[in-house]
Amino acid sequence: MGREANGEIVRANLGPFRPYLITRPEHLQYVLRDNVDNFRREGMMWKPVGRLVGDTSDLGASWNIRRRVYQNLLSAPSTALVADEMTATIAEAVDVLGERAADGRPVDAYGEMTRIVYRTIIRVLLGDRIELSKIDQLGEAMVTATTSSFRSRMLMPFIPFSVPLPGDRTFNRAVRALDDLVFPIVHEARRREDDGSRDVVSMLIHARGDDGAALDDKAVRDGIVGLFMAATDTTVSILTFLWGALDAYPDVRTKLYDEIDRVVGTGPARYDDVPKLTYTKMVLQEALRLFSVGWITPRGVREDDVIDGVRLKAGSTIAISPFLTHRLPDVWPQPHVFDPERFVSDRSRHRFAFMAFGGGPHQCAGRVFFYIEAPLILATLLSRYRPVLASPQPIEPRVDLTLKPRERVEITLQPVRR
Repeated sequence: MGREANGEIVRANLGPFRPYLITRPEHLQYVLRDNVDNFRREGMMWKPVGRLVGDTSDLGASWNIRRRVYQNLLSAPSTALVADEMTATIAEAVDVLGERAADGRPVDAYGEMTRIVYRTIIRVLLGDRIELSKIDQLGEAMVTATTSSFRSRMLMPFIPFSVPLPGDRTFNRAVRALDDLVFPIVHEARRREDDGSRDVVSMLIHARGDDGAALDDKAVRDGIVGLFMAATDTTVSILTFLWGALDAYPDVRTKLYDEIDRVVGTGPARYDDVPKLTYTKMVLQEALRLFSVGWITPRGVREDDVIDGVRLKAGSTIAISPFLTHRLPDVWPQPHVFDPERFVSDRSRHRFAFMAFGGGPHQCAGRVFFYIEAPLILATLLSRYRPVLASPQPIEPRVDLTLKPRERVEITLQPVRR
């Protein structure tokens, strides 16, 4: 549908569900920034996501409190404070990966990237509030929850939760597992409320709304799970899809290796290295463009509106798809080619042409984490190993809440010889 529309606003006929498809950058700017109050995060994706992370509505008091906490946590001074913990955790996780892949044993790239990313982010978000053994349990529950019932629920948002759909039972079991891990952390944090901790749990507990009201335990739990999902899902998928791209484009791979060898050396990568890894960032940005993990971010229309002569009816749904925006040939020439050089300078490109983390006031909170954790993980790993794709090309995406590889992606690790 996106190819046939070629950037024009169309209404997709999916039976009883008929969203407007909007892909042009200038149209997205109107929806996500210029008239943002008329386009709400509700219906389609947001309804099933709400079962996992609670209130997603930008009208909810709980969401506004959580958003302020996220902004504080993700500020430059706050991220600098946790940089040492992040780099140390990444180095330890890469050590474990090296042991698991010793003697040329192939490993599941998605599973290994999940383990590294989850351990890193949970250490940053929760500090010492969770045992290492439970981090992997939390990761498994999150992966299960985000891959079980979202496809059916997203395509049939009008079906009430009381009517079971495929995957619902698995999803509910995963959410119970998350609750069993996260609620005890919240309860213990309340008991130790004045211990001086500055992790996300403490920040959520101490946060207050404009009326002075605090978040209850459920809202704190939702804030933890929501930020955890935002800070991990994209990084895991991109660091898995990337091995296929590097295998297919050896010139890009060589240039990436050269930069990391020059900047990081024998590693591990440090926080101060991140601004110097300019080509590494370009490679990651191109991976975000081509493998748009957040492939769809729908909005509900509050009141009748008009975009570029097309009337949008109140109560209808807009389907925003970064995956399609990133493939508009007049915006991204040769859109199916993996070319990091696109990002040497993007000043002439419309600010809403690159939608990897959304846009406007509701840009994804995981953006800041991605641009720190992804280069650090990639640089630490590549300073010691050369991953070799051991599974068939190309790596095709599978539609879930976010895009993930359809088949198992296996890599082997060759130690760097210096």
